[in-house]
Amino acid sequence: MDHPLIDLINAKIAAAEAEGAFDNLPGAGKPLPPCDDPENAVFARILKENGAVPEVVALSRELSRLREELRDTGDRTARGQILQQMSLLQTRIEIARKP
Repeated sequence: MDHPLIDLINAKIAAAEAEGAFDNLPGAGKPLPPCDDPENAVFARILKENGAVPEVVALSRELSRLREELRDTGDRTARGQILQQMSLLQTRIEIARKP
């Protein structure tokens, strides 16, 4: 089934072509960049543009932040809480790495 607005969409594209909106676009006449996963290319680009990273990377960054916090903390109670959080993060990292 076609999109309910397909005729309007096609008319807008045709009008833009007639006005030259697609003339001299950057990259015109050049091959498209290689794509490993064309089915999910748009999704992957959106994730990349918004700084999304794999779960293991995000967890590792948080673990590094906690290590720095641990170095800067002298309070024994706070250090114990940080160590507990670090332990949980290390477990989550190991789980995320398993296939």
